[in-house]
Amino acid sequence: MPRVNRLTLPPVPALLLSMMSIQAGAAFAKTLFPVLGAAGTTAMRVALAAGVLVVLLRPRLRALTASQWRAVVPYGLALGLMNLCFYASLVHLPLGLAVTLEFVGPLVLSLVLSRRALDFVWVALAGVGIALIMPHGATGGEPLHMGGVALALLAGALWALYIVAGGAVGRRVPGTTGVVAGMLVAALVALPFGLVQAGADLLTPALLAAGLGVAIMSSALPYTLEMVALKAIPARVFGVMMSLEPALAALSGLLFLGERLNVLQWVAMGCVIAASAGIHLSAPRVAEPSTPAELIT
Repeated sequence: MPRVNRLTLPPVPALLLSMMSIQAGAAFAKTLFPVLGAAGTTAMRVALAAGVLVVLLRPRLRALTASQWRAVVPYGLALGLMNLCFYASLVHLPLGLAVTLEFVGPLVLSLVLSRRALDFVWVALAGVGIALIMPHGATGGEPLHMGGVALALLAGALWALYIVAGGAVGRRVPGTTGVVAGMLVAALVALPFGLVQAGADLLTPALLAAGLGVAIMSSALPYTLEMVALKAIPARVFGVMMSLEPALAALSGLLFLGERLNVLQWVAMGCVIAASAGIHLSAPRVAEPSTPAELIT
């Protein structure tokens, strides 16, 4: 696997840098919305990320069988639609709130898959967090945009589907080929929406350069760093650390976009983070994953 083994960062800093890169990339992507729109930005980011991963990982796409493609296509569909919905939600919501709402999808999936009594407690805690968010508005105190909330929750549902489909890809396709193939399918899903919204602007050199930066920050660099972390961090610890994503998203929104959250929204976010961390800490021990949990948002 090219370049991955050349990184010498310790696993925990590598994973923290990965999460910071993802959220900074999302904040940077949001600055492109006035020119490209959410769909145009999504299409450019996913297509360029797919290209970067093809160059870095050199997947054996021609070796994939029809059965393997039947696993890859749902995975790529979920990935492409998830990105479209998440970026569309950012038009109406601060980054931190959108990521917090998106986390509901994997939390509910954990509940459905385990059905342990303790998991109901964690999901209930996440529900408290969502309830705290809803009545108190977004940045500046204006009411939350319900369309944005629905899109973020839909992105979370698609994230859950992406996780399930990714498990099937991991079982049927060796190495990283399935992941890259899924990203190529996601690019094919997102490109028609992007072309309708942004048209020829997608080919503007300056915007292509900006889109490449987003693709590297949101996909290529985090993927590489997470591969480093997964070699040394147990899956349970990996999951707990990934639960910090909403807080890092809120900090990125504050630093790069000037998006301020009120105290109740930070408390709500804390509930969702605690719920996500609690589910991972209390989960039965399982085999370590072979690929990062996120390639994604």
